[in-house]
Amino acid sequence: MDSSTLDAMRTSLRGPVMDPRHPDYPRARSVYNAMIDKRPAAVVRCADAADVMAAVTFIRDRGLELAVRGGGHSGPGLCLVDDGVTVDLSPMRWVRVDPATRTAQAGGGSQLRDLDHATHGFGLATPTGIVSMTGLGGLTLGGGHGYLTRKYGLTVDNLLAADVVLADGSFVTTSETDHPDLFWALRGGGGNFGIVTSFTYRLHPVDTVGVGITVWPVDHTREVLTWYRDFLPRAPEDTYGFFTLFTVPPGPPFPEGLHGRKVCGVVWCHTGDPRTTEDVLAVVNEPAPPAFHFTTPMPYPALQSMFDELIPSGYQWYWRGDFFDRIPDAAVDVHLKYGENLPTPLSLMHLYPVDAAAHRVDPDDTAWSYRDAVWSGVFAGVDPDPANAGTIRQWCVDYWEEMHPHSMGGSYVNFMGQGEGQERVRATYRDHYDRLAQVKRTYDPDNLFHANQNVRPAPQL
Repeated sequence: MDSSTLDAMRTSLRGPVMDPRHPDYPRARSVYNAMIDKRPAAVVRCADAADVMAAVTFIRDRGLELAVRGGGHSGPGLCLVDDGVTVDLSPMRWVRVDPATRTAQAGGGSQLRDLDHATHGFGLATPTGIVSMTGLGGLTLGGGHGYLTRKYGLTVDNLLAADVVLADGSFVTTSETDHPDLFWALRGGGGNFGIVTSFTYRLHPVDTVGVGITVWPVDHTREVLTWYRDFLPRAPEDTYGFFTLFTVPPGPPFPEGLHGRKVCGVVWCHTGDPRTTEDVLAVVNEPAPPAFHFTTPMPYPALQSMFDELIPSGYQWYWRGDFFDRIPDAAVDVHLKYGENLPTPLSLMHLYPVDAAAHRVDPDDTAWSYRDAVWSGVFAGVDPDPANAGTIRQWCVDYWEEMHPHSMGGSYVNFMGQGEGQERVRATYRDHYDRLAQVKRTYDPDNLFHANQNVRPAPQL
């Protein structure tokens, strides 16, 4: 980008415009996944919604490439674009809670921990993810699921309104009554329709929860997963547990004898009376005696940040995902195979429940198209060493390819990996894709917002 264009952009905006010569540029272009190495011509840190409007207008009028960064947590690195401009919302990191109406408004650059901290002071929360460093914007626009999903639904089921900068540089507030077609598309359709500068959420009474971690040796995967697939969907909605394959890290709460061992396990969140958690989870002895079982009451934000130190920013990541409505015996065997062959100590597989309250929303009410899914699965190769990038990627792809025939055909959009292609995007949105394409044509007919899992505008009739 030539100096005159950069100077003009700096004149238009309050926030800093960082090109490759700027001392903060290396940090500005770094993201959670160190496997991503993209070099934008400029990173624009927007101070407010007016800055976003000016940035979008400037980029559009000059025919530049545009990407949007909220929390920088995109696995495929969609928040950066080579030789274009990244609109960085990280300065817009704020939360305002209204305890009387049980609502919260959060800036587009906020992370999960910002929302959790602000709402916890009032004994409230809303469903989000399980890693507190995740960007709230990307998670929400993809649908959002986590520990509170069985009790209170998806993140988008609790979204009440959004402030959005559109492709023409205009600003709208959208809700069920204002721009309802756009509001429908934002709830699961990703970043295809505009830049969301703030979100308004419904909150629920959540304070201290019962937390449990149960692990068995990985060679018990067949018995444990067979039990889990039957138990969890029938469990009360206060009982949430995601199934996982992982290597025990060297530290508490795990005893030293388990450190470094490959295991299968369940991470539990009990939103009922935390004093009863141990009794509720007594069932963990049914498939086989656990190698380790731990329960404790915990403030909800502490649970949300429990894995942050294990998988910090700056590691190599490659992930893929799929939705599942059942776990047949043949799929159990695949999980056992890849659990026994985890390629690095941080590589993992998670099966997140997306049933119960999430099933009570009509399939056509939001862009999230898999209301009949029971689990959202992710296969993730993780390692700090770039030399292992190829190994973890191949393990992930092989695992996904063997599991895909047992899936429902599509994925949670935030679990799609690099280079999966347009057919995977269509599979993710199923019969909602054409409606999303119509909304895209209305609000972004030239596909300015295409650095995402892209829904292309429907052709003009």
